[in-house]
Amino acid sequence: MRKSKPTPPRVLFAVDDYGNATLTLNRPEVHNAFDPEMVDALSTALQQIAHDSAIRAVVIAGAGPSFCAGADIAHMRASAHHSKAQNQQAAQASAEMFHQLFSLNKPTIAAVHGAVRGGGCGLVAACDIAVTTRTATFRFSEVNIGIIPAMISPYILAAIGERHARRWMLTGEEFDAAEAWRMGLVHDLVEADDLAGRVGLLLGELYTSGPHAMHAVKQLITQHAHRPIDAVSVKTTASLIAEIRATAEGQEGLGAFLEKRKPVWTLAPQKAAESKTKTKSKTKSKTKANTKSATPHAPKKSKVTRRGR
Repeated sequence: MRKSKPTPPRVLFAVDDYGNATLTLNRPEVHNAFDPEMVDALSTALQQIAHDSAIRAVVIAGAGPSFCAGADIAHMRASAHHSKAQNQQAAQASAEMFHQLFSLNKPTIAAVHGAVRGGGCGLVAACDIAVTTRTATFRFSEVNIGIIPAMISPYILAAIGERHARRWMLTGEEFDAAEAWRMGLVHDLVEADDLAGRVGLLLGELYTSGPHAMHAVKQLITQHAHRPIDAVSVKTTASLIAEIRATAEGQEGLGAFLEKRKPVWTLAPQKAAESKTKTKSKTKSKTKANTKSATPHAPKKSKVTRRGR
């Protein structure tokens, strides 16, 4: 009797030596359409990442020819035979996964290629930064099959605005990477061969930023993006900067600037640990090893095509 082959993991989870995590959607045979198992795998991975202080940034990618085709149509069709409670539970799990990604306490980058449909567009919009190949195509295809892009709508609206959302969500038409860039769904357009390089350069830039400061910036944007500029916002933002500049990370960054050295979070992990030990013992020796910046994944500057405004 033949042994059945083990099912490949729905999401591949890898972390490099600099704390950059890559979550790769791994159902290439169906263009990475997500089913309940993939939603659960993503949620579990994001929860693990949120509680792992060694992880600095997250890349969302897709295996095979496409980034993500959105929700699995076969599974949604089968939902007609499920109870109302079962349907609600499945939808709630997906909605919470998108929110986990959007509100994650680490910066996130969508590395986009190939076809991006429905919920795949939602993943792109829920990430902080999105880079796409010029040949990628996008589509809010839900209306074409008689449903709506409900769970992804908050993130899409935040990315492209109400006017563009009306145009593309109502028709379900396909649009190209240039249009996605024009609307604000993605930030950078690159040639296919330059996608990994561009993501690497962005990870290198993120590595120069304080981890806690980046989380605070994400919260700041979410809290103040649509608030009026009034006495409340003035008081709140003043309190925020007063609090954060007194933190250990804030003091390290300010001290590094005044002392003309690199802050500890830019150092390779081993050197960072050495630097922290020296700081605690109040050793003021300045060595080249402690000022050398690390730029994970950042190759030598090659031809990276970036669309100018």
